[in-house]
Amino acid sequence: MSPLQVGFLGGSHEVGRIAIAVKTEKTQVLLDYGVMLNHEPGFPMHVPPKEVDALILTHSHLDHSGAVPIFYIHEKKPLYTNKLNLELTQLLISDFIHLSSYYLPFEYLELRSMMRSNKHVDFGTEEKIGDIKFQLLNAGHTPGSAQILVEAEGKRLLYTGDFNTVDTRLLEGAKMEYGDLDAVIIESTYADEDHTERLELEKRFVDEVTDVVERGGTVLVPAFGVGRSQEIACVLAAHHFEYPVTIDGMAREASRILMNYKELLRDPKLFIGAMHSVDWVEGWRDRRKAIKTPGVIISPAGMLKGGPAVFYTSKIGKRANNAIFLVSYQIPGTPGRELLEKGICVIDGKMRKVKARVEHFDFSSHCGANQLKETVKKIGGNPKIFVVHGAEGNCELFAKWVKSELGLEAVAPKTGDVFKV
Repeated sequence: MSPLQVGFLGGSHEVGRIAIAVKTEKTQVLLDYGVMLNHEPGFPMHVPPKEVDALILTHSHLDHSGAVPIFYIHEKKPLYTNKLNLELTQLLISDFIHLSSYYLPFEYLELRSMMRSNKHVDFGTEEKIGDIKFQLLNAGHTPGSAQILVEAEGKRLLYTGDFNTVDTRLLEGAKMEYGDLDAVIIESTYADEDHTERLELEKRFVDEVTDVVERGGTVLVPAFGVGRSQEIACVLAAHHFEYPVTIDGMAREASRILMNYKELLRDPKLFIGAMHSVDWVEGWRDRRKAIKTPGVIISPAGMLKGGPAVFYTSKIGKRANNAIFLVSYQIPGTPGRELLEKGICVIDGKMRKVKARVEHFDFSSHCGANQLKETVKKIGGNPKIFVVHGAEGNCELFAKWVKSELGLEAVAPKTGDVFKV
């Protein structure tokens, strides 16, 4: 039996452009093929499409999905994922093409070809590509997100993708039930920090929002359009928040898509109730009304790099009785990070100090350090651990912990590294 080969094409020692090649003697599949979201998008290592038999996608976020249309320029490779993932991926890549087409080697035509090449896979169903068997397991990260369990050449390999083992208002956490494994490719986004306990975080968030609104202020919550926006709406509904909640931007379309896949959500009844109680922005009149109304506005982009949140920030930031509550990680150099660290943003065309209160609430959809450690501790067998998807030394930090504390072989691979399992 030939060894199973695993190649790391991106996402090593960085958060972005993750791509992993799994290869037997007869078959090669790619697990994700994402982009690095800088001013000019960065891509993973090139793989000739004719050498690839299929792609398997964990979830819709562009750092995992954004470069997949490259495989539909001249070829039509099967793309395995579930239908919800596919629809959300189409939404995000369409927006990506709209904003960055100058830098991209593909257009809407390739995206449509990608959509037509989908092979729908339900969680827990075994599929086969050549001599590689695999199944998708719930990852608890975003709606529809999956981990990939691969079996080939007598070996069992798990790729966690981005995952979260903690239940949120929107999603059930990932269940760590894999049996014995020979290799694990695990993310390390938060290998160096733990998250606040979820219920405690929710209560503090709702209390702070209520305090601002009851004093006549408006709270802007810049949030990712897929997942985070809907979770914040569910958190407010679960805590019986009584004031107006407005949803804008891509979050509207993502919410409509989720209405068709309620069975993949933790509490469909809560989600439906939250969606029916919010106000949906349909145009500029609604936006102008929302900024004058004491209440909450949930809008992308989560890091203030675009979307209606930029307009809202420039208006809401002017008044001291308002607040801007950031609910996701802010990458260094983004407008959201500048706002958080320096209290500045663009108002009336100039960089100015905001008067509104600015706070950060860590509603993460990734495992914290403790959950990552617990996951590896629970895995059966004697697997080799490959640590990816971590910035600022997190890959090495977690690989070192696995080696010293658990005695397992662990590496933080570099881009271009190939290992035999």
